[in-house]
Amino acid sequence: MTFSLTAAPAPWFASALLNWYPRHRRDLPWRHTRDPYAIWLSEVILQQTRVKQGLPYYLDFISTYPTVQDLAAAPQDEVLRHWQGLGYYSRARNMHHTAQQVVQEYGGVFPGSYAALLKLRGVGQYTAAAIASFAYDEPVAVLDGNVFRVLARVFGLSQDIAAPASRKVFQQLADTLIPREQPAEFNQAIMEFGAIQCTPVKPDCLFCPLQSQCYAFQHGMVQELPVKSKAKASRTRYFHYLVLRHEDMLYMRKRGPKDIWEGLYDFALHEADTAELPAGHIVDAVEALGGRFASAQVAEPVRSLRHILSHQKVEAQFHAVRLAEPLPDAALARSGLAAYRAEEIEALPKPVLITNYISTSRA
Repeated sequence: MTFSLTAAPAPWFASALLNWYPRHRRDLPWRHTRDPYAIWLSEVILQQTRVKQGLPYYLDFISTYPTVQDLAAAPQDEVLRHWQGLGYYSRARNMHHTAQQVVQEYGGVFPGSYAALLKLRGVGQYTAAAIASFAYDEPVAVLDGNVFRVLARVFGLSQDIAAPASRKVFQQLADTLIPREQPAEFNQAIMEFGAIQCTPVKPDCLFCPLQSQCYAFQHGMVQELPVKSKAKASRTRYFHYLVLRHEDMLYMRKRGPKDIWEGLYDFALHEADTAELPAGHIVDAVEALGGRFASAQVAEPVRSLRHILSHQKVEAQFHAVRLAEPLPDAALARSGLAAYRAEEIEALPKPVLITNYISTSRA
């Protein structure tokens, strides 16, 4: 049994999920509201991480910014600080921009339809479908990783889910399955089913209500479906951070656009081709900034940390340098560095790599 675009709807599928869902769903705060702002916030966060890791972030955001007006009015650095650790910081910036767009263009009220929601910055098909169905009961099927997996296995779809062209096939199938009278419940059910029953590894096929109709189970293809092409091999970058300190002040800078961690704060950086860097290179880099050493030696790297991103790995060495005098104003203007006290640094949005270094070091 494989699905074709001309196939009739399968009412047994929605019926089975809607019977399964009330008995297995997790009690999550965003399932107790019709507020499109809270739903949108949860969906943006959950695109980044699993529920267990995302829940504290959601609770933090909804308590700090209980309304879209509160989020829109917040400084971007503050928003990034609350997002810190989730990664893909462009989504946090888009989220902040979208909040401002809703306030300025829509009077603080989220658009009430799938089509209108798509006009918001950073709101794609999945997020728009989630808000439209959960908040407004519009019968638009959601399509996330969990849904792809359930549909591929149950209906025997072999299209590569990483290929953009495959989305049309899966979306059309999902749209034929969603019951018009219970779109919110169905969308929640199929996502929850993929999250806790039809999992990527070791799905609970033995107690699955769809076992007898599931193509993958019946044909021994549970581990083969869904089909997903491998991501591109990641590259490794070698960061050598100059942790410059004068007395109780630490020098940091805000990262610019067109690279990872845009808008976050880190230290003066020398990027190299290898993980090893002669001490002389560090001396030259500090002197190029106009810095004078408090001692004749540059400290050996006190910490080596690795951070894995979606398409690259960062191998970071941290070189502690104590300055005899503050960096001159011309050097600060040229490098973008500024001096901060410990309590000021705590409030800055920083990559996890930098936070981990600061929390474990007395450089």
